[in-house]
Amino acid sequence: MASNPMQQFSVHKIGPEIKIAGIDLSFTNASLFMVISASIILLFLFFGSKEKKIIPNKIQLIAEMFYAFVAKMISDTAGSKAKPYFPFIFSLFMFVLFCNMVGMLPYSFTVTSHIIVTLIMALFIFIAVTIIGFIKHGFKYLSIFVPSGVPVVLLPLITIIEIISYLSRPVSLSVRLFANMMAGHTMLKVFGGFVISLGLLGGWLPLGFSVALTGLEILVAFLQAYVFAILTCIYLNDALNLHH
Repeated sequence: MASNPMQQFSVHKIGPEIKIAGIDLSFTNASLFMVISASIILLFLFFGSKEKKIIPNKIQLIAEMFYAFVAKMISDTAGSKAKPYFPFIFSLFMFVLFCNMVGMLPYSFTVTSHIIVTLIMALFIFIAVTIIGFIKHGFKYLSIFVPSGVPVVLLPLITIIEIISYLSRPVSLSVRLFANMMAGHTMLKVFGGFVISLGLLGGWLPLGFSVALTGLEILVAFLQAYVFAILTCIYLNDALNLHH
């Protein structure tokens, strides 16, 4: 019998239980794979920037491609004012991407398939962007809720819609990443279960679907990291340039 496809998302404690002021701070499999993902990123960027050859090796070439990709993303969406925030956007993109990719490995854990992880990142971005907006523009930042050119009659309704839309940013940002990663991994597990259940003769069709889904899920892993980062850039652009 195939195992429960949702079992792969279970969080388990590793080592002794740690509680501080009633808060459970125990190290879990989710914590472990966050550390693994961050360690892989550090090693990748260390070796990618260690020698700095004019004719780059493969690791340096890939690292430079990621650097240029994120730099262009920021430039295209948020402009030159957002350059000081490059380290954060780059770190965010790399962390989400590598957490997604590490989760594709057998017997691993997909950190970004948990809403609590994606929601905390999204809330941090939302709060940080809001603070930046008020620092840059003061109370004038509130004009983002009042689009220009709107008839006075419709202004109260449009303002309420804009406020709701703004406050829903962390929800939409976090749910998009979490839902896509969870759905993709669930489908992979389901088709993998079909392969085992149907055996050698009947399992060829679901096996083919599993291979195709794996390729699609790798693409989705990259796209979701890109979407998460570019939406952050768009929110940052609103805070820096106050487009409304």
